Amino acid sequence: MQPRKLTLSIATITTLCLLAALGALFAPHASRAASEAKDAPASAPRPALAVTTTQATRSSIALRLPANGNVAAWQEASIGAESNGLRLTEVRANVGDQVRAGQVLAVFAADTVQADVAQARASLLEAKANAAEAAANAERAQTLIASGALSQQQIGQYATASQTAQARVEAAQAMLHAQQLRLQYTRVLAPDSGVISSRSATVGAVVGAGTELFRMVRKGRLEWRAEVSASDLPRLHAGDEVRVTTTAGTQVTGRVRMLAPTVDPKTRNALVYVDLPAHADIRAGMFAQGEFVLGARQALSVPQSAVVVRDGFSQVFEVGDDHRVVMRRVQTGQRVGERIEIVSGLEASARIVVRGGAFLNDGDLVRTTENLDQNKPPALIAPAQEASK
Repeated sequence: MQPRKLTLSIATITTLCLLAALGALFAPHASRAASEAKDAPASAPRPALAVTTTQATRSSIALRLPANGNVAAWQEASIGAESNGLRLTEVRANVGDQVRAGQVLAVFAADTVQADVAQARASLLEAKANAAEAAANAERAQTLIASGALSQQQIGQYATASQTAQARVEAAQAMLHAQQLRLQYTRVLAPDSGVISSRSATVGAVVGAGTELFRMVRKGRLEWRAEVSASDLPRLHAGDEVRVTTTAGTQVTGRVRMLAPTVDPKTRNALVYVDLPAHADIRAGMFAQGEFVLGARQALSVPQSAVVVRDGFSQVFEVGDDHRVVMRRVQTGQRVGERIEIVSGLEASARIVVRGGAFLNDGDLVRTTENLDQNKPPALIAPAQEASK
């Protein structure tokens, strides 16, 4: 039994020695593989975002000057009573009515005025009769000059009486004309064509001369009175096109009629008067915004979605050849539709991220795709999904 135990011990020792030798042989390879596995993530970083890219476009951009203002009547006419102490018997116009020049808007009671006209006409007839008699007396007195039957003083008195009677005729004629005018004033007429904007006339009211009965927008014309800073006035001229938009969304195209000759010393703004076309949805007193079209110029522009605002500055992300993004600070200009002008800070040949800049930082690695649809948002790639790829 003792010799067998010794043999087994020698075999076991031999096996252990072989295993140790094999371990020493493969140890460097295992260490190198572990080191490579450890360094693999550092040498192959994963993209944080899949983005579409585009380039800035140089195109013609319309020069526009925005402004705010109110819509007002081109001219307003105040229509009032011209007779005193008459009773209003009929009102024929209301707010919003389209009226024409000479149309009857209201009627006053004319009974007393007609009586005054009749009395003035009778006074005129009486004055004419007296004048005719005085003129006949003066003629007879002239024929008696040679006979000496009348003194020169008496002849002069007859001539003076004739002239006085004629003056009374003219006074009576003027009185009749005044009463006839009062009779005309019992019918209130529209001085021009336009739209009635307000009405204070009430049937049965006794009003005094000069009391306003109606207010009218002459010709139905409206204008937009835009407030423009004094520094921008030299850029505007009569005839410039203006696009005006009301708070209700109604948009019309007007033309600059004139620039105000003075500037408000408090606000340093001046009024620009813009003629507006007739439109059912635009009324006097409305607030409106507008843009003066000043021409066009060539400018570099990018989609608005490509511009990210950080710390109060506008930034875009440029994609380099190594697929890493570089944050560029740019100066923006005018917005036109879905695009925004880039004044400085970006080369025309640079590739920039269209969307998703809010999720990126300077130096991030991205995966770019063809820019087929700029309106499609970029796809966020989860780390697990990217690792599986």
